Amino acid sequence: MSKLTAQDQFLDLSDYGRPFGKFLANQLKNTRFTPVHVTILFGISGLIAIVCITNNYFLLAGFFIILKSGIDAADGELARLKNTPSYFGRYLDSVFDIILNFLFLMAICYVSNTSFWVVILAFIGIQLQGTLYNYYYVILRTKSVGGDATSKIFEYKTPKALPGETQKSVTILFGIYTIVYGLFDKIIHFLDPDAYKVKTFPNWFMTLLSLYGLGFQLLIIAIMLTFGWIEYIALFFIAYSILILIMIAIRKIWIKS
Repeated sequence: MSKLTAQDQFLDLSDYGRPFGKFLANQLKNTRFTPVHVTILFGISGLIAIVCITNNYFLLAGFFIILKSGIDAADGELARLKNTPSYFGRYLDSVFDIILNFLFLMAICYVSNTSFWVVILAFIGIQLQGTLYNYYYVILRTKSVGGDATSKIFEYKTPKALPGETQKSVTILFGIYTIVYGLFDKIIHFLDPDAYKVKTFPNWFMTLLSLYGLGFQLLIIAIMLTFGWIEYIALFFIAYSILILIMIAIRKIWIKS
């Protein structure tokens, strides 16, 4: 069950975990497992990867990072299979992601010669990259007839709880979400404030943009860990951030409203 209509679907290089996510969701659809349980499971996989990094088991860390990406795809799939959309689950997923991203980099800082401030810059770069991808992707999803609409382009107002969740839990998670993502959202919106006016984005552009998707970012980290390039991970993501301005320039020049 896709988040997009057929004409808007594109090759998402960051979504390689989707087949496993669909498989896992199908195995769980008739069980008591909820999408939130799956979200917690991918968080556990990420924490195991962090423990592996701090103990220099880099190959194993890479495995659990990739596994985390696969499980991450399953919570949304399970929500759609069970027809249980949830703002609580949506925000919990995002909060877990940013916490794990920070801890991945802190673990890398701990076991390598990478300075703390270089790691902080890499973290900021990774979050801006992911925010740019999500910004354009959510615009596409909200304008795709029949597409998924749980996420909003501008998330400034606490949403009304959906059936099966409490307003208090949604309000708390939304508050945390806006704290950890708010600045990154504002920066990307400032850089391209008119993107939401575009009717749709070409498939080729979204595929190019998916290089900034979280799944692809984690794949890069896993590969670099596997090859023992841990000293270069933070520096790579700092340099990788240059593409942010290139992606926005492409959007403004060739994909206009």
